[in-house]
Amino acid sequence: MIGKKIRLERIIDRKTNRAVIAPMDHGVTIGPVEGIVNISKTIDEIKNGGANAVLMHKGIVSQGHRGYGSDIGLIIHLSASTSLAPDPNDKVLVTSVEKAIQLGADAVSVHVNIGSDTESKMLQELGEVAETCSYWGIPLLAMMYPRGQKIKDETDVQLVKHAARVGSELGVDIVKTNYTGSPESFKEVVDGALVPVIIAGGPKVETDEELLEMVKDSLEVGGAGVAFGRNLFQAKDPAKITKAISEVVHNDMEVKEALKILD
Repeated sequence: MIGKKIRLERIIDRKTNRAVIAPMDHGVTIGPVEGIVNISKTIDEIKNGGANAVLMHKGIVSQGHRGYGSDIGLIIHLSASTSLAPDPNDKVLVTSVEKAIQLGADAVSVHVNIGSDTESKMLQELGEVAETCSYWGIPLLAMMYPRGQKIKDETDVQLVKHAARVGSELGVDIVKTNYTGSPESFKEVVDGALVPVIIAGGPKVETDEELLEMVKDSLEVGGAGVAFGRNLFQAKDPAKITKAISEVVHNDMEVKEALKILD
């Protein structure tokens, strides 16, 4: 499908088959936190750092995606919930694939929490979105997390690899999920997913070295890159940390060398 292939090349580097994606959908989930208040400025810094794509909700595309400066891939997030809801794990669709195409999106994304009380609804919506994406030739990234009342450890390899596999079984093109803590365990996730797997950043990591080591370890066992939000837009210098991560992802730079970018 040529349309999907063309669009995938705007968010995944065709030479490395890897991606650095900056999710900025947090304004819906937790509000206008530090780093996304002036989102135009942050997007510009992340573009300058070499990210392949940004991910955002439909209403803020005009706040700084392609009006100036260098270009960057655009992923429109279709799912939403807020931290104030009775069940924040219940993600609902708030826009459509067709609307994302109207906005110029190169891809769309959907969030599914495997193990949540409303898992069945989210799986149904994921399957339907995947079929629509196939019809229009637009890539689908799925945020697949083991998350719910019965989930004790969201990095448990058995749970993470199950969540990742569900995404590929239902027709997604890229899976974003949790890093499982070691290269050996994450290899199980990558091997079982059957589609490219990128790691989530989660809460802001304490040190840059720890963050870069996690990136490097995931790549060495077949990971396809990262989708980091707070670890990019809440960094002391978003452009520099994005540059350091991009060098590790796309040029296999060693962590010690990448840390020099931040000095």
